[in-house]
Amino acid sequence: MNVTKPDIEALYGEESERARKRYAHLQEKFTEEFGEAELRYFSAPGRTEIIGNHTDHNGGQILAGSITLDTICAAAPTDDGIITIVSEGYRPVSVDTKALSETPKEDGSKSLVAGMAEAAENFGYKVGGFRAYVTSEVIASAGVSSSASFEMLVCTVLNAFYNEGKMSIADYARMGQYAENHWWNKSSGLMDQMACAAGGVIFLDFSEGVRYETIDFSFDDYDMDLFILNTGKGHADLTEEYSSIPHEMYAVAEKLGESRLADVSELVLLTTLGGMREKLGNDRALLRALHFFEENKRVNEAREAVAAGNSDKLLQLMGESGKSSYEWLQNAYCTEDTKEQSIPLALCLTELFLKRCARGTCRIHGGGFAGVIMAILPKEEREDYTAFMSQFFGKENIYRMGLRRYGAVEVSL
Repeated sequence: MNVTKPDIEALYGEESERARKRYAHLQEKFTEEFGEAELRYFSAPGRTEIIGNHTDHNGGQILAGSITLDTICAAAPTDDGIITIVSEGYRPVSVDTKALSETPKEDGSKSLVAGMAEAAENFGYKVGGFRAYVTSEVIASAGVSSSASFEMLVCTVLNAFYNEGKMSIADYARMGQYAENHWWNKSSGLMDQMACAAGGVIFLDFSEGVRYETIDFSFDDYDMDLFILNTGKGHADLTEEYSSIPHEMYAVAEKLGESRLADVSELVLLTTLGGMREKLGNDRALLRALHFFEENKRVNEAREAVAAGNSDKLLQLMGESGKSSYEWLQNAYCTEDTKEQSIPLALCLTELFLKRCARGTCRIHGGGFAGVIMAILPKEEREDYTAFMSQFFGKENIYRMGLRRYGAVEVSL
């Protein structure tokens, strides 16, 4: 892959001065933890899903983008084969790349690092030791992929230190997915990792492997802001809810003779729906499958709207996507606790606010069930929206952010 090494100004723009302080902090803390070393610096952003909710695992399509919140590290290679990572706010990680089988599975970041190292070796890449000090501004448990951001950061370090920049973006994503699937027992697709790794806004097509292309787009072009509102409810214990979505979609595809929905037509499903209900005994699975087909159509329509500069059409499609996620995909709240409905409440309040705006939309963001929503509003409404929603969720849980041009990269200071 082409190895881009942006400097602070290119990567952070008007936030460059604050960014320099963050990297100076990394250098200071690395030295405190590990001693003097010749350091290199790396950054991996979080991600936002613009449209295409829960389609990647069944070969679907998505518009996603890197955001201006990132995970950064100072790192130096070692010759002992041991990866040691100290992340602020988390317990230290130590993984011996020469004895990966000795690392326990389902043990947080330690397992993820071991899983990515194993995946890199499986894909024919080299692995080795390094020491890193990490800090992150990517909101944890909030649907902007703090885990994928961390994973892509580790991939970037391994690529720079041991592979001469030869790793592909798609393999970055597959390494992260492999670690989550096999070492964390999480049914992860590839969207989170691809959006964190690639940079900018990208159109993702998972129908045949992983294909992506960069889309020239920013909400700033429409004079609008992107908000992520954290409802305060995390999603660490919702693995079963997340996993049920791809598994139910797979079940529908299997009844139609295929392994995933991308290889089935919506028309075939609709013409056999009566018999399918009896075979499956699961109406929710059918609704989720229909969401998949309609969501794919919306993604392509959204892509066309962006190309045409039709902001109203894009916002309409994003709103329809959110409505389908709520009603058909059914990932607005957890079925085990129907009284806790922070996502529906945040959407309801935002919709009430949007009634006074000329333009804008809101939707479930990311995995759903708990966590965050997205809102797109005119820039002149940012202060009023923040004040309104702060009454219910606290100002500290409302994040205004931008779309970032760069994905996971080494940074030149």
